Amino acid sequence: MTVNSPDNKYSILGFPVSIPNERYHRNEFIFNFGLVVESDVDQIPYERLVRRLAVTFAEMERQHGYLSSDGRSDDGRRPIESLLEIIKEDLNNYGECMIPVDDANTLNMKLFPYHPPPPPVHGWHVPVPKMKLADIVDPTWDLTLQKIIPHIDGVNDVRRIAWLADVSLPLTQIALQHLLYYDTILLLDMFFFGSCYAPRPGVHDFIANHDGLVDECAGYVCINTPISVPSGSAAASTVGEGSKDAVDASDVVGRQPPPQQQQVSNYQLIKLMTTFCVGRSVMEWIKLHQDAGFDVLRYIDVRRLVQFGVIKGLLYRVHKYVVSKQVLESLATGRRVIRGGDDGDEDTLLRYADGCHSFDQIITEQNMTDGEIMKKLKSLEPGDRTVFYR
Repeated sequence: MTVNSPDNKYSILGFPVSIPNERYHRNEFIFNFGLVVESDVDQIPYERLVRRLAVTFAEMERQHGYLSSDGRSDDGRRPIESLLEIIKEDLNNYGECMIPVDDANTLNMKLFPYHPPPPPVHGWHVPVPKMKLADIVDPTWDLTLQKIIPHIDGVNDVRRIAWLADVSLPLTQIALQHLLYYDTILLLDMFFFGSCYAPRPGVHDFIANHDGLVDECAGYVCINTPISVPSGSAAASTVGEGSKDAVDASDVVGRQPPPQQQQVSNYQLIKLMTTFCVGRSVMEWIKLHQDAGFDVLRYIDVRRLVQFGVIKGLLYRVHKYVVSKQVLESLATGRRVIRGGDDGDEDTLLRYADGCHSFDQIITEQNMTDGEIMKKLKSLEPGDRTVFYR
Protein backbone atom coordinates (compact mmCIF):
# COMPACT_ATOMS: atom_id res chain seq x y z
CA MET A 1 0.00 0.00 0.00
CA THR A 2 1.39 3.42 -0.99
CA VAL A 3 0.25 6.81 0.31
CA ASN A 4 1.65 10.09 -0.98
CA SER A 5 2.14 13.23 1.10
CA PRO A 6 -0.07 16.24 0.26
CA ASP A 7 2.83 18.00 -1.49
CA ASN A 8 3.78 14.78 -3.39
CA LYS A 9 7.37 14.99 -2.13
CA TYR A 10 7.28 11.78 -0.13
CA SER A 11 5.61 8.38 -0.35
CA ILE A 12 4.78 6.09 2.54
CA LEU A 13 5.03 2.40 1.72
CA GLY A 14 3.04 0.20 4.06
CA PHE A 15 2.06 -3.44 4.48
CA PRO A 16 -0.96 -3.75 6.83
CA VAL A 17 -1.27 -7.08 8.66
CA SER A 18 -4.28 -8.47 10.52
CA ILE A 19 -3.89 -11.44 12.89
CA PRO A 20 -7.26 -12.83 14.11
CA ASN A 21 -7.12 -14.57 17.51
CA GLU A 22 -9.40 -14.80 20.53
CA ARG A 23 -6.63 -13.78 22.93
CA TYR A 24 -6.77 -10.18 21.70
CA HIS A 25 -9.17 -7.65 23.17
CA ARG A 26 -11.15 -7.34 19.93
CA ASN A 27 -10.30 -10.82 18.65
CA GLU A 28 -7.86 -9.28 16.18
CA PHE A 29 -4.44 -7.62 16.20
CA ILE A 30 -3.70 -5.09 13.45
CA PHE A 31 -0.34 -3.47 12.77
CA ASN A 32 1.45 -1.83 9.89
CA PHE A 33 5.11 -1.01 9.15
CA GLY A 34 5.85 1.89 6.83
CA LEU A 35 8.84 3.35 5.05
CA VAL A 36 8.98 7.01 4.06
CA VAL A 37 10.85 7.56 0.79
CA GLU A 38 11.06 10.37 -1.72
CA SER A 39 8.29 10.10 -4.27
CA ASP A 40 10.59 10.23 -7.30
CA VAL A 41 12.77 7.24 -6.35
CA ASP A 42 12.27 3.67 -7.51
CA GLN A 43 9.97 2.10 -4.91
CA ILE A 44 10.34 -1.54 -5.95
CA PRO A 45 13.41 -2.29 -3.73
CA TYR A 46 11.70 -0.72 -0.70
CA GLU A 47 8.47 -2.66 -1.20
CA ARG A 48 10.41 -5.86 -0.57
CA LEU A 49 11.79 -4.46 2.70
CA VAL A 50 8.35 -3.46 4.00
CA ARG A 51 6.97 -6.87 3.09
CA ARG A 52 9.87 -8.59 4.85
CA LEU A 53 9.37 -6.52 8.00
CA ALA A 54 5.66 -7.26 8.12
CA VAL A 55 6.02 -10.98 7.49
CA THR A 56 8.84 -11.38 10.04
CA PHE A 57 7.08 -9.57 12.87
CA ALA A 58 3.75 -11.19 12.05
CA GLU A 59 5.32 -14.59 12.56
CA MET A 60 6.97 -13.46 15.83
CA GLU A 61 3.63 -12.14 17.01
CA ARG A 62 1.94 -15.46 16.27
CA GLN A 63 4.64 -17.37 18.13
CA HIS A 64 4.90 -15.42 21.39
CA GLY A 65 3.05 -12.09 21.01
CA TYR A 66 6.17 -10.00 20.39
CA LEU A 67 4.35 -6.84 19.28
CA SER A 68 1.21 -6.99 21.42
CA SER A 69 3.25 -7.45 24.62
CA ASP A 70 5.73 -4.67 23.84
CA GLY A 71 6.06 -2.33 26.82
CA ARG A 72 4.14 -4.65 29.15
CA SER A 73 6.74 -7.34 29.66
CA ASP A 74 10.06 -6.86 31.46
CA ASP A 75 12.20 -9.40 29.64
CA GLY A 76 15.06 -6.99 28.81
CA ARG A 77 14.43 -6.94 25.09
CA ARG A 78 14.86 -3.85 22.93
CA PRO A 79 11.71 -1.69 22.48
CA ILE A 80 10.17 -1.82 19.02
CA GLU A 81 10.74 1.94 18.53
CA SER A 82 14.46 1.52 19.16
CA LEU A 83 14.59 -1.49 16.87
CA LEU A 84 12.96 0.40 13.99
CA GLU A 85 15.34 3.32 14.50
CA ILE A 86 18.34 1.01 14.18
CA ILE A 87 16.85 -0.55 11.03
CA LYS A 88 16.37 2.88 9.47
CA GLU A 89 19.92 4.02 10.28
CA ASP A 90 21.54 0.83 8.97
CA LEU A 91 19.55 0.85 5.75
CA ASN A 92 20.37 4.51 5.11
CA ASN A 93 24.06 4.13 5.90
CA TYR A 94 24.90 0.63 4.67
CA GLY A 95 21.93 -0.55 2.59
CA GLU A 96 21.59 -3.61 4.82
CA CYS A 97 21.06 -4.61 8.43
CA MET A 98 21.58 -7.64 10.68
CA ILE A 99 19.94 -6.99 14.03
CA PRO A 100 19.36 -9.55 16.83
CA VAL A 101 15.74 -9.17 17.93
CA ASP A 102 15.78 -11.72 20.74
CA ASP A 103 17.58 -14.96 21.61
CA ALA A 104 15.86 -16.86 18.81
CA ASN A 105 15.38 -14.30 16.02
CA THR A 106 17.68 -12.08 13.96
CA LEU A 107 16.45 -9.58 11.38
CA ASN A 108 18.51 -9.73 8.16
CA MET A 109 17.61 -7.38 5.32
CA LYS A 110 19.46 -5.97 2.33
CA LEU A 111 18.42 -3.25 -0.07
CA PHE A 112 18.93 -4.59 -3.59
CA PRO A 113 18.70 -2.20 -6.54
CA TYR A 114 16.08 -3.11 -9.09
CA HIS A 115 17.29 -3.68 -12.64
CA PRO A 116 14.66 -3.91 -15.38
CA PRO A 117 14.83 -6.94 -17.68
CA PRO A 118 17.48 -6.39 -20.36
CA PRO A 119 16.39 -5.90 -23.95
CA PRO A 120 16.89 -8.81 -26.37
CA VAL A 121 20.37 -9.20 -27.82
CA HIS A 122 20.47 -9.87 -31.58
CA GLY A 123 23.26 -11.13 -33.76
CA TRP A 124 23.72 -7.76 -35.45
CA HIS A 125 24.27 -5.83 -32.21
CA VAL A 126 27.74 -4.65 -31.19
CA PRO A 127 28.41 -4.82 -27.41
CA VAL A 128 30.61 -2.05 -26.02
CA PRO A 129 32.14 -2.55 -22.53
CA LYS A 130 31.53 0.20 -19.98
CA MET A 131 34.38 -1.04 -17.77
CA LYS A 132 37.52 -3.13 -18.07
CA LEU A 133 35.84 -6.54 -18.01
CA ALA A 134 39.18 -8.33 -18.34
CA ASP A 135 40.25 -6.86 -14.99
CA ILE A 136 37.23 -8.08 -13.04
CA VAL A 137 36.65 -11.49 -14.62
CA ASP A 138 37.08 -14.32 -12.12
CA PRO A 139 37.84 -18.04 -12.70
CA THR A 140 34.56 -18.85 -10.95
CA TRP A 141 32.56 -16.97 -13.58
CA ASP A 142 30.43 -18.77 -16.10
CA LEU A 143 32.57 -20.47 -18.75
CA THR A 144 30.67 -18.82 -21.60
CA LEU A 145 31.34 -15.38 -20.14
CA GLN A 146 35.03 -16.17 -19.74
CA LYS A 147 35.25 -17.17 -23.40
CA ILE A 148 33.38 -14.22 -24.90
CA ILE A 149 34.75 -11.34 -22.76
CA PRO A 150 38.15 -11.17 -24.56
CA HIS A 151 36.29 -10.56 -27.84
CA ILE A 152 34.04 -7.73 -26.58
CA ASP A 153 35.94 -4.76 -27.97
CA GLY A 154 33.22 -2.45 -29.32
CA VAL A 155 33.92 -3.58 -32.89
CA ASN A 156 32.86 -7.23 -33.10
CA ASP A 157 29.17 -7.91 -33.50
CA VAL A 158 27.44 -10.63 -31.48
CA ARG A 159 27.58 -13.19 -34.26
CA ARG A 160 31.33 -12.66 -34.74
CA ILE A 161 31.95 -12.85 -30.99
CA ALA A 162 30.19 -16.22 -30.91
CA TRP A 163 32.32 -17.44 -33.81
CA LEU A 164 35.61 -16.18 -32.35
CA ALA A 165 34.84 -17.64 -28.91
CA ASP A 166 33.63 -20.94 -30.40
CA VAL A 167 30.33 -20.60 -28.54
CA SER A 168 26.84 -21.08 -29.92
CA LEU A 169 24.98 -17.88 -30.79
CA PRO A 170 22.08 -18.44 -28.31
CA LEU A 171 24.51 -18.97 -25.41
CA THR A 172 26.43 -15.85 -26.41
CA GLN A 173 23.22 -13.82 -26.47
CA ILE A 174 22.24 -15.07 -23.00
CA ALA A 175 25.68 -14.27 -21.59
CA LEU A 176 25.57 -10.76 -23.05
CA GLN A 177 22.12 -10.25 -21.57
CA HIS A 178 23.59 -10.94 -18.14
CA LEU A 179 26.26 -8.29 -18.72
CA LEU A 180 23.58 -5.94 -20.01
CA TYR A 181 21.42 -6.59 -16.94
CA TYR A 182 24.20 -5.42 -14.63
CA ASP A 183 24.90 -2.37 -16.79
CA THR A 184 28.44 -3.41 -17.72
CA ILE A 185 27.95 -3.15 -21.49
CA LEU A 186 25.80 -1.23 -23.94
CA LEU A 187 24.58 -2.26 -27.37
CA LEU A 188 25.21 -0.34 -30.57
CA ASP A 189 24.51 -1.04 -34.24
CA MET A 190 27.12 -2.38 -36.62
CA PHE A 191 29.21 0.25 -38.33
CA PHE A 192 29.31 0.39 -42.12
CA PHE A 193 30.54 3.16 -44.37
CA GLY A 194 27.30 2.74 -46.28
CA SER A 195 25.18 3.42 -43.18
CA CYS A 196 23.31 6.65 -42.49
CA TYR A 197 23.29 8.64 -39.27
CA ALA A 198 21.30 11.71 -38.29
CA PRO A 199 21.69 14.22 -35.42
CA ARG A 200 19.58 14.14 -32.27
CA PRO A 201 18.52 17.23 -30.29
CA GLY A 202 21.45 16.56 -27.96
CA VAL A 203 23.78 17.81 -30.69
CA HIS A 204 23.03 21.32 -29.41
CA ASP A 205 25.04 20.52 -26.28
CA PHE A 206 27.89 19.46 -28.52
CA ILE A 207 27.75 22.73 -30.47
CA ALA A 208 27.83 24.69 -27.20
CA ASN A 209 30.68 22.49 -25.91
CA HIS A 210 28.63 21.76 -22.80
CA ASP A 211 30.83 20.21 -20.06
CA GLY A 212 33.75 20.12 -22.48
CA LEU A 213 32.00 17.66 -24.80
CA VAL A 214 33.91 18.75 -27.90
CA ASP A 215 37.25 18.52 -26.08
CA GLU A 216 36.36 15.03 -24.89
CA CYS A 217 35.45 14.07 -28.44
CA ALA A 218 38.77 15.39 -29.73
CA GLY A 219 40.70 13.24 -27.29
CA TYR A 220 38.74 10.19 -28.36
CA VAL A 221 38.51 10.40 -32.15
CA CYS A 222 41.58 12.31 -33.38
CA ILE A 223 44.06 9.89 -34.89
CA ASN A 224 47.22 11.83 -34.07
CA THR A 225 46.10 12.70 -30.53
CA PRO A 226 47.34 10.48 -27.66
CA ILE A 227 44.59 8.64 -25.80
CA SER A 228 45.08 7.82 -22.13
CA VAL A 229 44.16 4.16 -21.83
CA PRO A 230 45.71 1.70 -19.34
CA SER A 231 48.11 -0.65 -21.10
CA GLY A 232 46.93 -4.19 -21.60
CA SER A 233 43.23 -3.34 -21.47
CA ALA A 234 40.72 -4.39 -24.07
CA ALA A 235 40.36 -0.77 -25.17
CA ALA A 236 44.08 -0.08 -25.64
CA SER A 237 44.86 0.94 -29.19
CA THR A 238 47.87 2.16 -31.12
CA VAL A 239 47.78 5.76 -32.25
CA GLY A 240 49.04 7.08 -35.56
CA GLU A 241 49.97 4.36 -37.98
CA GLY A 242 48.48 1.55 -35.88
CA SER A 243 44.89 0.43 -35.37
CA LYS A 244 42.36 2.34 -33.28
CA ASP A 245 39.41 0.01 -33.71
CA ALA A 246 38.95 -1.20 -30.13
CA VAL A 247 36.28 0.82 -28.35
CA ASP A 248 35.50 1.06 -24.63
CA ALA A 249 32.45 3.02 -23.49
CA SER A 250 34.29 3.92 -20.28
CA ASP A 251 36.56 6.08 -22.48
CA VAL A 252 33.48 7.84 -23.89
CA VAL A 253 31.23 8.14 -20.85
CA GLY A 254 32.34 10.24 -17.93
CA ARG A 255 36.03 10.68 -18.72
CA GLN A 256 37.73 13.94 -19.55
CA PRO A 257 40.81 13.76 -21.82
CA PRO A 258 44.16 15.00 -20.54
CA PRO A 259 45.48 18.35 -21.76
CA GLN A 260 46.91 17.91 -25.24
CA GLN A 261 47.50 19.75 -28.50
CA GLN A 262 44.97 18.66 -31.11
CA GLN A 263 45.31 19.05 -34.86
CA VAL A 264 41.56 19.29 -35.48
CA SER A 265 39.84 22.44 -34.25
CA ASN A 266 36.64 22.41 -32.23
CA TYR A 267 34.90 24.18 -35.10
CA GLN A 268 35.89 21.39 -37.48
CA LEU A 269 34.66 18.69 -35.07
CA ILE A 270 31.33 20.46 -34.67
CA LYS A 271 31.05 20.78 -38.44
CA LEU A 272 31.75 17.07 -38.85
CA MET A 273 29.16 16.07 -36.24
CA THR A 274 26.40 18.32 -37.56
CA THR A 275 26.69 17.35 -41.23
CA PHE A 276 25.31 13.84 -40.73
CA CYS A 277 21.79 13.63 -42.12
CA VAL A 278 19.15 11.21 -43.34
CA GLY A 279 19.87 9.93 -46.86
CA ARG A 280 23.62 10.65 -46.68
CA SER A 281 25.83 7.63 -46.06
CA VAL A 282 29.08 7.83 -44.11
CA MET A 283 31.01 7.38 -47.36
CA GLU A 284 29.15 10.30 -48.94
CA TRP A 285 29.74 12.30 -45.74
CA ILE A 286 33.49 11.63 -46.03
CA LYS A 287 33.53 12.68 -49.69
CA LEU A 288 31.61 15.85 -48.84
CA HIS A 289 34.34 16.99 -46.46
CA GLN A 290 37.17 15.84 -48.70
CA ASP A 291 35.73 17.92 -51.54
CA ALA A 292 35.65 20.85 -49.10
CA GLY A 293 39.38 20.44 -48.49
CA PHE A 294 39.45 18.47 -45.22
CA ASP A 295 40.93 14.95 -45.32
CA VAL A 296 38.70 13.24 -42.76
CA LEU A 297 40.42 9.86 -42.86
CA ARG A 298 43.81 11.41 -42.17
CA TYR A 299 42.85 13.12 -38.93
CA ILE A 300 39.68 11.40 -37.66
CA ASP A 301 38.82 7.82 -36.76
CA VAL A 302 35.37 7.79 -38.35
CA ARG A 303 34.20 4.71 -36.49
CA ARG A 304 35.05 6.28 -33.15
CA LEU A 305 33.43 9.58 -34.11
CA VAL A 306 30.17 7.83 -34.98
CA GLN A 307 30.21 5.67 -31.87
CA PHE A 308 31.00 8.69 -29.70
CA GLY A 309 27.98 10.47 -31.17
CA VAL A 310 25.68 7.49 -30.63
CA ILE A 311 26.85 6.81 -27.05
CA LYS A 312 26.54 10.48 -26.08
CA GLY A 313 23.10 10.79 -27.65
CA LEU A 314 24.25 13.14 -30.41
CA LEU A 315 23.49 10.81 -33.35
CA TYR A 316 21.14 7.97 -34.12
CA ARG A 317 21.37 5.26 -36.74
CA VAL A 318 18.99 5.52 -39.68
CA HIS A 319 18.17 1.94 -40.59
CA LYS A 320 17.50 0.66 -44.09
CA TYR A 321 14.45 -1.50 -44.88
CA VAL A 322 12.92 -3.05 -47.96
CA VAL A 323 9.23 -3.57 -48.75
CA SER A 324 7.77 -5.78 -51.46
CA LYS A 325 4.19 -5.39 -52.67
CA GLN A 326 3.98 -9.15 -53.18
CA VAL A 327 4.97 -9.80 -49.57
CA LEU A 328 2.51 -7.27 -48.20
CA GLU A 329 -0.24 -8.76 -50.35
CA SER A 330 0.60 -12.26 -49.14
CA LEU A 331 0.47 -11.07 -45.51
CA ALA A 332 -2.96 -9.54 -46.13
CA THR A 333 -4.42 -12.50 -48.00
CA GLY A 334 -2.56 -15.33 -46.29
CA ARG A 335 -1.26 -16.72 -49.58
CA ARG A 336 2.39 -17.67 -50.02
CA VAL A 337 4.47 -15.75 -52.55
CA ILE A 338 5.59 -18.09 -55.33
CA ARG A 339 8.61 -17.13 -57.39
CA GLY A 340 9.61 -18.62 -60.66
CA GLY A 341 13.07 -20.10 -61.18
CA ASP A 342 15.35 -22.13 -59.00
CA ASP A 343 17.11 -19.31 -57.13
CA GLY A 344 16.36 -19.98 -53.47
CA ASP A 345 18.08 -16.75 -52.36
CA GLU A 346 15.19 -14.70 -53.76
CA ASP A 347 12.62 -16.60 -51.71
CA THR A 348 14.87 -16.27 -48.67
CA LEU A 349 15.09 -12.51 -49.06
CA LEU A 350 11.37 -12.13 -49.66
CA ARG A 351 10.60 -13.01 -46.04
CA TYR A 352 12.59 -9.92 -45.00
CA ALA A 353 10.71 -7.64 -47.42
CA ASP A 354 7.86 -6.74 -45.08
CA GLY A 355 9.36 -3.49 -43.80
CA CYS A 356 10.11 -4.92 -40.35
CA HIS A 357 13.61 -6.33 -40.92
CA SER A 358 16.56 -3.97 -41.27
CA PHE A 359 19.46 -4.61 -43.61
CA ASP A 360 21.66 -5.26 -40.55
CA GLN A 361 19.56 -8.32 -39.77
CA ILE A 362 19.70 -9.56 -43.36
CA ILE A 363 23.46 -9.04 -43.54
CA THR A 364 24.02 -10.96 -40.32
CA GLU A 365 21.63 -13.83 -40.84
CA GLN A 366 22.28 -14.38 -44.56
CA ASN A 367 25.99 -13.49 -44.52
CA MET A 368 25.59 -11.11 -47.46
CA THR A 369 26.85 -7.62 -48.15
CA ASP A 370 24.60 -4.63 -48.75
CA GLY A 371 25.48 -4.70 -52.46
CA GLU A 372 24.66 -8.40 -52.77
CA ILE A 373 21.30 -7.86 -51.12
CA MET A 374 20.42 -5.02 -53.47
CA LYS A 375 21.48 -7.12 -56.46
CA LYS A 376 19.22 -9.98 -55.38
CA LEU A 377 16.32 -7.63 -54.73
CA LYS A 378 16.60 -6.18 -58.22
CA SER A 379 15.49 -9.55 -59.57
CA LEU A 380 12.01 -8.86 -58.23
CA GLU A 381 9.37 -7.58 -60.58
CA PRO A 382 9.85 -3.95 -61.70
CA GLY A 383 8.25 -1.56 -59.25
CA ASP A 384 7.75 -4.25 -56.63
CA ARG A 385 10.74 -3.31 -54.46
CA THR A 386 10.88 -0.17 -52.33
CA VAL A 387 13.82 0.69 -50.09
CA PHE A 388 13.29 3.26 -47.37
CA TYR A 389 15.14 4.64 -44.34
CA ARG A 390 13.83 5.27 -40.86
